[in-house]
Amino acid sequence: MSDCEEIVLQNFTKKAKLIHENSEDTTCSNEDIDETSSVASTATTDENRSDTPNNSRKGRWRKLKGVPLKLNYKCTNYLKEDHGQPLFGVQINQHEKPGDPVVFATVGSNRASIYQLLDDGNIRLLQAYTDSSADENFYTCAWSYLDTTGEQILAIAGMKGIVRLINPASCTNIKNYVGHGSSINELKWHPKDSNLLLSASKDHCLRLWNTKTDQLVAIFGGVEGHRDEVLSTDIDLTGSRIISCGMDHSLKVWRLDTDGLRTAMQDSYTYNPSKTDRAFKTVHQHFPDFSTREIHRNYVDCVRWLGNFVLSKSCDNRIVCWKPGRLDQPLDAVRRTDNNVSVLHRFEYNQCDIWYMRFSIDLWQKVLAMGNQYGKTFVWDIDIDDPANARCTILKHNKCVSAVRQTSLSKNGKTLICVCDDSTVWRWEKVTR
Repeated sequence: MSDCEEIVLQNFTKKAKLIHENSEDTTCSNEDIDETSSVASTATTDENRSDTPNNSRKGRWRKLKGVPLKLNYKCTNYLKEDHGQPLFGVQINQHEKPGDPVVFATVGSNRASIYQLLDDGNIRLLQAYTDSSADENFYTCAWSYLDTTGEQILAIAGMKGIVRLINPASCTNIKNYVGHGSSINELKWHPKDSNLLLSASKDHCLRLWNTKTDQLVAIFGGVEGHRDEVLSTDIDLTGSRIISCGMDHSLKVWRLDTDGLRTAMQDSYTYNPSKTDRAFKTVHQHFPDFSTREIHRNYVDCVRWLGNFVLSKSCDNRIVCWKPGRLDQPLDAVRRTDNNVSVLHRFEYNQCDIWYMRFSIDLWQKVLAMGNQYGKTFVWDIDIDDPANARCTILKHNKCVSAVRQTSLSKNGKTLICVCDDSTVWRWEKVTR
């Protein structure tokens, strides 16, 4: 590994300004959400991104009795990182063992930071990693673990298009993956195989990596792939489908349970380059199993599976809950040539008409959180029978006034972390009535 590919461990404790806040400055607002017009972003280069870049469910909403209650959260702590650049990504580690501390990671500028969530509501800085290149700008991070030792690993990537794996236990950058032709906008680990990592890139493609054997399993894109930057992706809880979205306004579903891809994933574990002269046979998937441009009319910058449903957003102040095909049609029955989509609900919010603003849902798929460009965070209880009855809580703090780039929820939705354009990190805790 050359010097230019190294990640340097920093003693970052004295570089972060940690501020403890009580709840006096915190409000949970019930204000009405006024719809604002969508504004298309003209910033499409990585240089402009930092300024204002713009399933346990079975396809049915869980039925609960009574009127749904609004969620209450209280701000318990916030901090500001010293680099002064936007924080684009945040992820709470969902793989901790019982009794282990709960940690989360943030990425922004050429730095990745790891923090611990303390029981008293505070945040403790544990480690920080700085890329040797000042030109790097990390956009995304994702947690997994080594299946041999159980040690947690953090994947980070950004403007340079290099995927880096960090082992916090040994404080080392253990692996790097180069292959994308441009920046990487999102990383996702396979929910049932801790070694398979999916990356979505500005080069119009997605790549599936086996991080145990260092093989490139598949490339999704090409003939009928995305025609512009891929901004977001997700893998469903069964590990059988990918969904992707991007600047071409489209959303595409790619199946992982085909015979060809199953064979490639299995072969990626047994391939030994020292015993053959042939390179590993990477699958090139040119044709998605479903594609639509009917949901949004602008950049689609965030997408997540919700059982057999999909949550996606653009620059138009709403998260759309929809399903490929007809509502009564099983997802397996939806064909590549189908043009039907079924929209169930639109979660409305306001003052968020710039792109690369990403929402989150908890592991149990009961809470949805999305920030806007003026520091407010919208939280919905989606554990209800009818999404139209979902009630929104607006979280705001008088010192949080910058764009909330991404949110991350703990497994049970009790802890919410938000990261902002002004380098601040905010911790919100659910208040039990």
